[in-house]
Amino acid sequence: MRTANFLVALAVLASAFSFAMAYDPSPLQDICVATNDTKYGVFVNGKFCKDSEKVTADDFFITGLNVRKQTSKALGVRLTLSTVDQVPGLNTNALSIVRLDFAPNGSLTPPHLHPRAAEILTVLEGTLYAGFITEIPNHRLFAKILKPGDAFVFPHGLIHFQLNIGKTPAVALAVLNSQNPGVVTVANTIFGASPSVNPDVLTRAFHLDKDLVTKLQKEEWVDPDQLY
Repeated sequence: MRTANFLVALAVLASAFSFAMAYDPSPLQDICVATNDTKYGVFVNGKFCKDSEKVTADDFFITGLNVRKQTSKALGVRLTLSTVDQVPGLNTNALSIVRLDFAPNGSLTPPHLHPRAAEILTVLEGTLYAGFITEIPNHRLFAKILKPGDAFVFPHGLIHFQLNIGKTPAVALAVLNSQNPGVVTVANTIFGASPSVNPDVLTRAFHLDKDLVTKLQKEEWVDPDQLY
């Protein structure tokens, strides 16, 4: 009986293997270009897939990364995003790219982290001081001064920053290994939460005077959306 069952199973596997080898998939079968149109009904990694017959080269095309952008007044930085929301062809490919424009003399991408991605930053113009901080128990700072042609890696999920220490504008390109890396800015998140975190929590956690904590919570923290 066991032999008969084994032979039946073997025959089924052989048939399946033969079918798989004979099948010639469409060149676009493995491409899931993102769409907001839910009628297609195929849901992959947070996005619906566009009908493959309607996919075009424009779905994979990025332009304008050479264009200098007006920086924000708050921090002197402007980020130009190319994530799956801007480039549908990035869907399921675990990639995003960001252009960073820095105003001269101290413009800053404040300490932040990407919950779903590591990042590699390449400086094209100017001079940046960039670094990240490791997790507990050591909390080590790894930082470098970066000049054109230099690149620096920020590991997945670690707090990092970039500061323009030059007297001229700076430009960098960041590539992240997620189609939707997300961003958590440390100061905004902690002191600008809505509703506010109980001041007693932050007083004890940061060894701060309670009056200072409540003062910080009343600050108008920079909306990250203002950097894009």
